[in-house]
Amino acid sequence: MVSNSAKEVFILGLTQSGRPFRPSDWAERLAGVMSQFRPGGPQPGSHLGYSPWCIPTTVNGVRCVVVHHDLREYEVMAWDFCMNFAKDNDLQVSQGAPAPNAPKTP
Repeated sequence: MVSNSAKEVFILGLTQSGRPFRPSDWAERLAGVMSQFRPGGPQPGSHLGYSPWCIPTTVNGVRCVVVHHDLREYEVMAWDFCMNFAKDNDLQVSQGAPAPNAPKTP
């Protein structure tokens, strides 16, 4: 469950057992699907960049997607899609940035 006070949720590319999630470009794929959800709604060409509410990045050498809480307020189904993606793939989820050099362990 995600806290309502969290401003950002990090979906880490590690399963609950600590294994790397594959394919290696999963973060870019998920963020690409979410590119249409942005402040002001979809605009011509907006599919060419990531939404500011769903951004792929790397933290402590682990691929992840940062999902901003504003996505939930804008389109709850898009938020649910991201959270269910993490749940369905048994991925670790962190409220706010994970601690430096301290990957989560089950």
